[in-house]
Amino acid sequence: MKKKQQTNTPASTKIAAFSMLAVLTLGLIYFLTVAFGNKTKLPVLGEPGHVAGAFSFVNQDGEHITEKSVSNKVTVVEYFFTSCPSICPVMNGNLKEVYDKFKTNAGFMILSHTVDPERDSVSVLKKYSMRYDARSPGWQFLTGSKESLYQCASKDYFLAVEDSSNTRFIHTQYVALLDKKRQIRGFYDLTNKENVGKMNEAIEQLLKDDDH
Repeated sequence: MKKKQQTNTPASTKIAAFSMLAVLTLGLIYFLTVAFGNKTKLPVLGEPGHVAGAFSFVNQDGEHITEKSVSNKVTVVEYFFTSCPSICPVMNGNLKEVYDKFKTNAGFMILSHTVDPERDSVSVLKKYSMRYDARSPGWQFLTGSKESLYQCASKDYFLAVEDSSNTRFIHTQYVALLDKKRQIRGFYDLTNKENVGKMNEAIEQLLKDDDH
């Protein structure tokens, strides 16, 4: 009785086959993670059902900007003033990075509201916007009545605090991130450079998100 002859597979072939299987397995895991992985949704902030309301301001080009201008857009909302010597230059320097990343995306806009409309006229805002090479519609520098500006800050965006004399606006280092439905989805301290990347990721998520 003849013994069956065993075929020995070369070790190199076994290693190659194992490596190929490992690559395919890792590739499958990666695909499933991307396609079906749990993505953390950004919270919706404020009272249930809260959305930012109507507004009408004038931008650095003398154009009227309203809530219709931001319809179905992801927006970053800031309050600042052009003569601010402290946090505003830092915030707007960081906002420029955000603007440069998304300025070609028609679904994104930055709304920078002055808290000092008596001094920050259209021409002053225009000159200020040029420091950051900021152009409408991607980055709007807005002015209007002090009452309207402050009302939006406090009631719509939760960004406003006034001092006890009620004559000056205490601005904040935080900006608000709103989704396409004008719901608040986050606040970011833009004096902290690390928050630029975090906010960019959130913006990208909201731009892709059809549910919010």
